[in-house]
Amino acid sequence: MPNTLKNSVFSALVGLGGMLAAIASAQAADKVSYGTNWLAQAEHGGFYQAVADGTYAKHGLDVTIVQGGPNAANSALLISGKIDFYMGGPQGEISAVEQGIPLVDVAAIFQKDPQVLIAHPDAGIEKFEDLAKLKTLFLGKDGYLTYFEWMKANFKGFKDEQYKPYNFSPAPFLADKESAQQGYLTSEPYEIQKQAGFEPKVFLLADNGYSPYSTMITTTQTMIDSKPDVVQRFVDASIEGWYNYLYGDNTKANELIKKDNPEMTDGQIAYSIAKMKEYGIIESGDSLDKGIGCLTDTHYKAFFDEMVAIKVFKPETDYTKAFTTKFVCKGTGMAMKK
Repeated sequence: MPNTLKNSVFSALVGLGGMLAAIASAQAADKVSYGTNWLAQAEHGGFYQAVADGTYAKHGLDVTIVQGGPNAANSALLISGKIDFYMGGPQGEISAVEQGIPLVDVAAIFQKDPQVLIAHPDAGIEKFEDLAKLKTLFLGKDGYLTYFEWMKANFKGFKDEQYKPYNFSPAPFLADKESAQQGYLTSEPYEIQKQAGFEPKVFLLADNGYSPYSTMITTTQTMIDSKPDVVQRFVDASIEGWYNYLYGDNTKANELIKKDNPEMTDGQIAYSIAKMKEYGIIESGDSLDKGIGCLTDTHYKAFFDEMVAIKVFKPETDYTKAFTTKFVCKGTGMAMKK
């Protein structure tokens, strides 16, 4: 056989082998789903990044992101086994423990909860404690029952008479300089700046002692017991996705975010990323030297104790059933930081 023909046959075989390997790899990928807690946004960016840049695929995963929203019930889908992972939080998982529901946090993407209180810039509110001087605090029901109780227990002057229900519009706050409203560090302040033309005072509860993790990777005990390798690969790939989203080219991830949530803008995305970096939402505390997603008993227990003190949880609750540290704090992805 002439050398040219041999070379052609060899190249064809190599190409066929590569195609077969790719097909086998695609067939072998584990299909998993991750339900978010709200509409697509930069605060979910690392997960979208891992889809967009092939990181999940590299880890042998075929991942579907199930978008949350006002009418979504992704936490219920996790409990019922309809999705594999959920963007939970320690309050939900400890509550699940008290109800005998085996939900487990396996990674903490946000080391700090982005919950903030927002005040007018010319109302004499210079530090967190000054918020107690205001006549009105616009808070959601969950905030009233949790962090507002924490505020009353840890700072002087906060009282129930300040509370008014927050209707997810900044209009009542903008109309009343003697008020503050709840918000998310990465979103409401940006919207207020756009609507009112001024930069509001922003107070991050996490920087004043309120300690819950946020934007968790939560799964079921059954998933951990039956597919620990899939859980580990999903955690690792998600962490790598977050490093790439923060420090690499996130263009394709942002396109996926805007596809899922057409109302999302480039300006809002850029603002959110900048604030997450500025305040150490993702990179602070244990994650600085152990990697994004790090989850520790010490941090988790601190939040549990805060909630026990204000009677949100029972002191006898075994909070350790709500999380495991075995999948994180390994320095995964840290070399990707640029």
